[in-house]
Amino acid sequence: PVTIAMAGALNGPDAALGINIKNGVQLALDKHNAANPGCQIALKSFDTEGDPQKATAIAPQIVDDASIIGLVGPAFSGETKATGGVFDQAGLVAATASATNVTLSEQGWKTFLRGLANDGVQGPSVANYMKNTLGDKKVCVVDDSTDYGTGLAKAVRDTLGPVAAEACNISVKKGDKDFSAAVTQVKGQSPDSVFYSGYYAEAAPFVQQLRDAGFAGRFVSADGTKDEEFVKQAGQSAQDAVLSCPCGPASPEFAAEYTAKFNQAPGTYSTEGYDLGTILARGIDSGAVTREALLNFAKAYEGQGVARKYQWTDTGELTTTLIWIYQVQ
Repeated sequence: PVTIAMAGALNGPDAALGINIKNGVQLALDKHNAANPGCQIALKSFDTEGDPQKATAIAPQIVDDASIIGLVGPAFSGETKATGGVFDQAGLVAATASATNVTLSEQGWKTFLRGLANDGVQGPSVANYMKNTLGDKKVCVVDDSTDYGTGLAKAVRDTLGPVAAEACNISVKKGDKDFSAAVTQVKGQSPDSVFYSGYYAEAAPFVQQLRDAGFAGRFVSADGTKDEEFVKQAGQSAQDAVLSCPCGPASPEFAAEYTAKFNQAPGTYSTEGYDLGTILARGIDSGAVTREALLNFAKAYEGQGVARKYQWTDTGELTTTLIWIYQVQ
């Protein structure tokens, strides 16, 4: 049978985001296969742990499998940046459900599609929300030194302007567990808000350590943090956190179908995974059963999905984009 691949973190500290996407794609293909007994599509999942180096080793395995004619992934910006050229050379459509770094669509790749708004949209949106809606006069912006974290932080700092306090413009590292130095710097500045630009595995201990140290300001973060795992891991410290995301809430119908299948509610980027899986399945149904044909189908696609309307520019960006703001309660 023809095969769709999914690549992202399925194990390790960031696995929740990858599993959300994989399940979304799985649901799309299962629904398609049930309705089309004569046209079965297989799903092959590749676990990168969200690590650009691991993804670089896995990308050739994906393109060398002749049965794979489309990819949903990779999930994170760093791994997408590291592997996009491989998929481009192979002519394999690589539709990411979650990677938001702005520069990904500036690499000249013909096979890259982004199923959501990028951080050039998300960064200014959340920054303006802090300035204008929350009324913040002083914000400490902390990034995790990844491609995703630094790109988003730059967009946030640029939009905040003087509201982003120079003295607590902080970079930490992905994988850090002890944030005492950053916490001390933040406490010394007493900002209205801390904006954390990174993933939930670090956001959870960071916000806990901020609260334990008596920081009473707001904790704001973005799509990398917007996962149930953040709330689980941070516990009471996650209360009232403000999280931006280019992902809208799942519709009740989708949530019911997803929950029935996976025994858990859809998470961040489950709907994007489902929509991108559905688009590739529609292409295969239309007779696009080679890499070239499926790429052409996807690039010309225009239609409404569960999450949003999908139609792409030549560089693989959506023609219409939205950002949502969530609060942990």
